[in-house]
Amino acid sequence: MSTASSYAVALPSAWRQYHALTKPRVIQLIVFCALIGMVLSVPGVPSWADVQLAAIACFGIWLVAGAAAAFNCVVEQHIDARMKRTSWRPTAKGELTNVRTLSFSAVLCAAGSAILYFWVNPLTMWLTFATFVGYAVIYTVILKPLTPQNIVIGGASGAMPPVLGWAAMTGVVAPEALILFLIIFLWTPPHFWALALYRVEDYRKSGLPMLPVTHGSEFTRLQILLYTVVLFAACLMPFIMRMSGWFYLLSAVILSIGFCTYAFVLWRDYSDALARKTFRFSLIHLSLLFAALLIDHYI
Repeated sequence: MSTASSYAVALPSAWRQYHALTKPRVIQLIVFCALIGMVLSVPGVPSWADVQLAAIACFGIWLVAGAAAAFNCVVEQHIDARMKRTSWRPTAKGELTNVRTLSFSAVLCAAGSAILYFWVNPLTMWLTFATFVGYAVIYTVILKPLTPQNIVIGGASGAMPPVLGWAAMTGVVAPEALILFLIIFLWTPPHFWALALYRVEDYRKSGLPMLPVTHGSEFTRLQILLYTVVLFAACLMPFIMRMSGWFYLLSAVILSIGFCTYAFVLWRDYSDALARKTFRFSLIHLSLLFAALLIDHYI
């Protein structure tokens, strides 16, 4: 094979590797939640200028979030290699060196931060950078290997996207944005613990002190149930605070009853299959909940 044809084959492969580092599915949910914060912060139908600003902010947030994901892949490469769920990642397989991955992360973070600072506003840039540090350093390096409450404390970083979106459009952090933050913050533990339940052997091999490993399945299932009940109450707050109307309320009640039902059945009669269904429903719950907020905003 000629050098030119080898390059043509290698280029798409390298692109897929770097793309995988950014954890695309996670980033999509992050940007979606940030976009919801942007839309809700603008009364009525957004202007063309609002649309442009939102697009630029989404791109900047996507870049920084991708940088955090790539940094996470470097820190956890040895853990990822021991877990079936993550062993395919380029860093875990040794396909990308630490230098290349860290350089990629630095470029994404610098580019995203510059876009947010100069074309959005400094507040959004600093909040987004703080989220990067919170996830990539405080959560990944410090909390995750040390405490079974890692996902609870570290969940603050994952709950920031609506706040970032709100700040991007208004230049302030409003109480409404903090309500959206609270919903994601309370949603995160039952979401990840459901995953950890049916992946418990993976986490045990990795050495990470996830709750099912340190406290057992029954205790974890009880915590999932309790969190879904508290989350139910938090999901009613947008209606109570007049951020939304009856369409959102009905949607939130139906979705929250569904999540609580999954958690209750999981607590009473565990199976790996049910834990998988609970994990998948948690993704549906958050996505449809925020979609309902978006639809309600324009009704």
